[in-house]
Amino acid sequence: MAINLSVNLNKVALLRNSRGADNPCPVRAAEACIAAGAPGLTLHWREDERHTREGDVRALRKLADERGVEFNLEGDARPAIVAIALELRVTQFTLVPVTPGEITSDHGWDLPREHDTLAPILERCRAAGVRTSIFMDPVAENMAAAARTGVDRVEIYTEPYAAAFGTATQDQALAQTAAAVAAARARGLGVNAGHDLDLYNLPLLARAAPGIDEVSIGHALIADALYWGLERTVRAYLDAARGVDIAEPPQTRPR
Repeated sequence: MAINLSVNLNKVALLRNSRGADNPCPVRAAEACIAAGAPGLTLHWREDERHTREGDVRALRKLADERGVEFNLEGDARPAIVAIALELRVTQFTLVPVTPGEITSDHGWDLPREHDTLAPILERCRAAGVRTSIFMDPVAENMAAAARTGVDRVEIYTEPYAAAFGTATQDQALAQTAAAVAAARARGLGVNAGHDLDLYNLPLLARAAPGIDEVSIGHALIADALYWGLERTVRAYLDAARGVDIAEPPQTRPR
């Protein structure tokens, strides 16, 4: 099964915001990604708008519709982002828990404890024709609780695997991630994956967990694009998502 690539453009927005103007432009970056063959675009809209702004969400939803690609909106359960997801009828709304002060997402939803937070939102999205996903830790035993929320997909948090890649615990972390993917599939869920995936660790994951529908990648892809350019980099990630090892990645894997 081919894994779709959704390019997360938050880092483009972050660079733009560092100067307070409109350059670089997330829409222009998205156009380059689409030209290179990316079938999807992702934005994570945080309440503090440290990178993505509401205007970016609206502009990329419009572009995705015009170009016939998917648009995945990520965010927490606050009413403002739920309202935008429903208004714009985004292709996919991925609910991600947020901890105040966090630098980046670092854990999945705590189910069944947070079931009642998610289930009403997921029901509203389903009624509006919006595909849903929830961010989950790579724990196979938690996929039954995820399925009970009524969600369409889960996004498996891949940081534990990415952190273990190239170390003595790599195989264990890979097996844990693959087991979570298989458990979600067994419950009838679609499966996405994301967080710290790159050209080094993605091919192995793609081969070990063929049940993944989509990977969302931003930080590493944009970093690689500083060396290679966006279109060449996106094409390399499309190959990596098919399980192809990249002979000469553009940068040495940081450790």
